[in-house]
Amino acid sequence: MVFIVLAIFWALVISLLLSKIKRGKGAEWAKLFRIVSIVFSISIFTYWFIKKSSVGIVENSLALQVINKIPQPLDFYVITLNDSEVGKVIDTKHIGKVRPEYYRIEYLTMDKSDEYWIVGYLGKNLVYFSQHALPNKNIDQIIEIRNYINQSVKLSDLAKKQIEAYNYENIKVGIWVTLDFLLLFLNLMLLMRRK
Repeated sequence: MVFIVLAIFWALVISLLLSKIKRGKGAEWAKLFRIVSIVFSISIFTYWFIKKSSVGIVENSLALQVINKIPQPLDFYVITLNDSEVGKVIDTKHIGKVRPEYYRIEYLTMDKSDEYWIVGYLGKNLVYFSQHALPNKNIDQIIEIRNYINQSVKLSDLAKKQIEAYNYENIKVGIWVTLDFLLLFLNLMLLMRRK
């Protein structure tokens, strides 16, 4: 996704520079490039936001229900691991902040994995870590968080590093998307303004 966002950024920067061409042979081509880059950007972001906001039900996936029984809201992440390479991280997902006595459901693709970790944060502090093996991938999982526990300090440090990298990547993409929206807005206003 980062490559697409960067490509959109540079196309919109070039479109913004091409908005200065008003007359001549290149004016029509410049306007056509600007229109194509704007339509492409809007369509990519529309697809991306619909994909991100839709429910992540995947065929042949495992439904994981995390129930918070602790009297404070916790911010949960799920990390799935690869079978063949022990400790190799496949996927990190942010389940979200779960209030007391509420739950969240996440759908995990466990084709190459038979283990997942659940990590809970209270503010910026890691207060919950548990690892779960899957003897049967056909049975959905229900996990109730009843106390603050850290099953493995070594593995929780690895999970913390993975979550920090995941959050850093999300922040980086968020900055580029914000810049893209700013350039998209400027290009739209310059394209639609009347003389």
